[in-house]
Amino acid sequence: MDFDLPPSLPVSGIPWERVLPPLFPRWNGKVGPYSWTPTELLIPVSEHTGAAQVTCDHNGFTVQVDVKHFSPEELLVKVVGDYVVVEGKHEQKKDGSGLVTRQFNRRYRIPNGVDIMALESAMSPEGMLVISAPLT
Repeated sequence: MDFDLPPSLPVSGIPWERVLPPLFPRWNGKVGPYSWTPTELLIPVSEHTGAAQVTCDHNGFTVQVDVKHFSPEELLVKVVGDYVVVEGKHEQKKDGSGLVTRQFNRRYRIPNGVDIMALESAMSPEGMLVISAPLT
């Protein structure tokens, strides 16, 4: 899955204060009713689909994945090209009166400007895997 762009326009319409600055960098930060600061030149992207949320803004790149059915030993996080790949697998476990096997593979495109060497991952006690990296 790629999460480079939002799936649709926000309800409020096109966020011109975030679209115009990269198009017209020599303007003084004001176009009609819209104004911006240099820190807003990166268009924030946030995607929430099911068990994952991906965010890229002026703070950096963050992926949050719900992995509550997996232990840390059953997860693998790696960088392959321009993607961060998350894999989880556990063999049969007792679940009520039956047995369950779970496995998933997900990949998320790392936006340009993200410091891949500073990529970190951690798992919360609630079962949320957080992968993050600052902008370079």
